[in-house]
Amino acid sequence: MELDPLILSRIQFAFVVSFHAIFPVFTIGLASYIAVLEGLAFKTRNPVWTKLSSFWTKVFAVVFGMGVVSGIVMSFQFGTNWSAFSQASANFLGPILSYEVITAFFLEAAFLGVLLFGRDKVPAGVHLFAAIMVATGTFISSFWILAANSWMQTPAGVEFREGVFHVVSWSEAIFNPSFPYRFMHMALASFLTGGFVVAGVSAWYLLRGREVEANRKALSMCLWLLLFIAPAQAVVGDFHGLNTLEHQPTKVAAMEGNWETSRNVPLLLFAIPDQENQTNHFEIGIPSLASLILTHEWDGEVPGLNEVAVEEQPPVAIVFWSFRIMVGIGVLMILFAVAGLVLRAGGRLYKTRWYLQGMRFMSIAPFFAVLTGWFVTEVGRAPWLVYGMMTQAESVTPSLTGGMALFTLIGYIVVYALVFSAGVYYLMRVLYVGLEDADDEEHASDRPARPFSAAHVPFEIESGSHGVHQAKPANEGGH
Repeated sequence: MELDPLILSRIQFAFVVSFHAIFPVFTIGLASYIAVLEGLAFKTRNPVWTKLSSFWTKVFAVVFGMGVVSGIVMSFQFGTNWSAFSQASANFLGPILSYEVITAFFLEAAFLGVLLFGRDKVPAGVHLFAAIMVATGTFISSFWILAANSWMQTPAGVEFREGVFHVVSWSEAIFNPSFPYRFMHMALASFLTGGFVVAGVSAWYLLRGREVEANRKALSMCLWLLLFIAPAQAVVGDFHGLNTLEHQPTKVAAMEGNWETSRNVPLLLFAIPDQENQTNHFEIGIPSLASLILTHEWDGEVPGLNEVAVEEQPPVAIVFWSFRIMVGIGVLMILFAVAGLVLRAGGRLYKTRWYLQGMRFMSIAPFFAVLTGWFVTEVGRAPWLVYGMMTQAESVTPSLTGGMALFTLIGYIVVYALVFSAGVYYLMRVLYVGLEDADDEEHASDRPARPFSAAHVPFEIESGSHGVHQAKPANEGGH
């Protein structure tokens, strides 16, 4: 069987991007949270805020390191697997990626050391400034990366001549039609991810009666944030969907599983898309709701996949189900945020075990939402790499063979598995230590070693079926 270098290159890039994406989306939100904690500590001199900041800074350092390591190879893939695209888009993407390194990565690298090691070595104001600069750097980085990705989704400000993109307007290329919506959507996703992770870990500590005052403050802060951010994300998502309908109607048709352009289109809650026969099986939907959501009219017209040739349609099943998983998790986030408000009003927030247990599991939900949202964005663009201008087949390296692509794909999987295992191990060690005082940490080596088991971490790694290692909730007994 002949190996297709295009398919393998797509799988490889999808794997690397998916693995890498979960780290920046967490560190962006967490960096802002740390900056807020540092500001509260500077203003109030309350040691609780300092303790929280010190703990979450350690978590940030581990996750930031995993993100850097996993992201280094991203740029190399453009040259090894997508050299035709690299050459064609170099006039725009080259400067954009350089700006990201110069304005964001250097800023983060310069101040991260002060944030990590300078608490007792520099004035408190300088340490606060370092935290703000790290948080600012994460947003600057996301600005340039999303400008590049949004340009690939909705290209503007360029002319495509003799196989090369020439920039005719930098402002139009950077602030392309979908950029504002994507940037805001990702920023809110970062806050949601950071908020739910902090809330989930704090809830887990409260279930075990550890550092109750500090973790109550952390949980309370995050729930106030989530109460506003989760519904706001739904509103921004609606505007983003309308923008996508205008500029990428085929993607929207795949999201809705809509094959024929028509009015009064139902919102499908369940269906099995059959791309070969251009139809759905076992449809369950709400009449006219898709038309209302997408056009804000009950009888609004929704484009169908049959508007384009079959070879120009994205893999419908992946886009269709990824979209529903993302939206379902989003609804669950809103429900948990509202439930937190109800429990707070009744004075039961910190005593309701089912809610605290639920927040533990919700700490990983944003990562699945981010991944499925990324699948919708990237898979829904297929077969285009630069939408409407350059296909994936035209972008792949001409001399690349299937064997070469398979070899590097396996190599990335092995290396990333090692990176992830090491990162999770050190992250669990940080969670195991918890919010102990700095004094205790200095003498941690003098204490007898305690067993590192499910009783000490929110999730345990255990052997699953067929020898696969999977993350499983820790034993809930013995609280």
